[in-house]
Amino acid sequence: MTTKIVYFVVDGRNEQTEFRENDDTEDMRETFRAAAEAGPNDILKLYNTRGNLINISPALAENTPDTRYKLEVVASHCTGKQTTLVSHLGFDMNSLEQRLQRLEKRVFVDNGDIPSIVHDMKEKVEDFKEKLEGVEHLSWLGLFKDISSGTSLQPFWDKQKSLKKSEQHNRRVFEKFMKMSQVQMTDEVRDYLRKPTFDNWQWDDSEMLILLRQMYIDLGFVTKFNIEMPVLHQWLYEIYKNYNQVPFHNFKHCFMVAQMMYGLTWLIDLPSMLDDVDILTLITSAICHDLDHPGYNNAYQINARTELALRYNDISPLENHHCAEAFKILEKKQCNILRNLHRDEYRRVREGMIKCILATDMAKHNEILHSFKSIVPTFDFKDKEHRSVLMMILMKVSDISNEARPLDVAAPWVDCLLQEFFNQVCRLSQTQCFSFVPFSFQSGAADFILFFA
Repeated sequence: MTTKIVYFVVDGRNEQTEFRENDDTEDMRETFRAAAEAGPNDILKLYNTRGNLINISPALAENTPDTRYKLEVVASHCTGKQTTLVSHLGFDMNSLEQRLQRLEKRVFVDNGDIPSIVHDMKEKVEDFKEKLEGVEHLSWLGLFKDISSGTSLQPFWDKQKSLKKSEQHNRRVFEKFMKMSQVQMTDEVRDYLRKPTFDNWQWDDSEMLILLRQMYIDLGFVTKFNIEMPVLHQWLYEIYKNYNQVPFHNFKHCFMVAQMMYGLTWLIDLPSMLDDVDILTLITSAICHDLDHPGYNNAYQINARTELALRYNDISPLENHHCAEAFKILEKKQCNILRNLHRDEYRRVREGMIKCILATDMAKHNEILHSFKSIVPTFDFKDKEHRSVLMMILMKVSDISNEARPLDVAAPWVDCLLQEFFNQVCRLSQTQCFSFVPFSFQSGAADFILFFA
């Protein structure tokens, strides 16, 4: 039976272990847990030599004593719905804080000075308390969610809000994102993230950033393309900042398109058909495909003779803009997740992203669909053009995939889309004196569509 040796360091000790080819993920975790002398509910984190978090799974690469992984024990997981945090931790945080305050006062009265060790302990308690209280949906195993509870959040759009998110709002989202990035995601959430039934209305913006990050980790992009975690964090944050507060083409839509692409990747086993560069291109395109969308479609841009329409000569003005914005972000060193790719790999990703994002222009729908139908009988994955057309189709499918989701998830998106169309009609009527039927249709349109769908 084939075996592999894995070298790692834990608590400053050099260790090594031997895994058999039939060892599953849980067997490997138990081995690492034993080496770390960790409990059954402790979280284990494994890092490579570049400091990137890697999965403990049978796909873990064999290494050498000079390239040891680093194993860390983070904390214990609180399980069970009826049990309390106190019973799992074995102590009450408030009680501990009060005891520390009494000790601090006593030391000060007796000695007239506070030892540095007390200050250090107080800071650690405060930090620990903040982690427990400051971030929702965290357990000591990682990010969790009661996914059986159904839709909880609703479409967020508010016409009183400005198009751009405020810096204060962005900072709050980023800080929560960073806090949540310190823990590992539960297997239940990771599995749910792969399903086409995923409900975006249960998750806030910070959580969706974490879920996007998990896609890059679980698909192996972080390791295969040497993406540094701080760079991935900054790129995702910059992407988030550059999605506008419009009813439909917003960050939540970006996430849902990326999530469907990610789900399809696992559902139809794309890695067996396309290589890593193609899949990286698809996921990254899905995330970037509507960057800086103003909430008004190409027809409006062309008829209103906007700056975008003039710049791109009425040829897919929005899609060209989204693509340009994507690569403008990637030009920033701290955000360039592609900076460690080989020249040929980068060229392929850029070429592929341009094709995939431009393919989301519905004006090209019939042309792309006709091309795909014509090659289906003789489709060959070795043919570059065939793969390119397939990637465009996958992009289009993901972009309009809401209708394939459960009704509770899809229905709010109909409201969002109608609101965006309504805004556009209003603006056209104000700027160009277009006449239109009074929009009493708006209130009943969703029910009409859902009844006849």
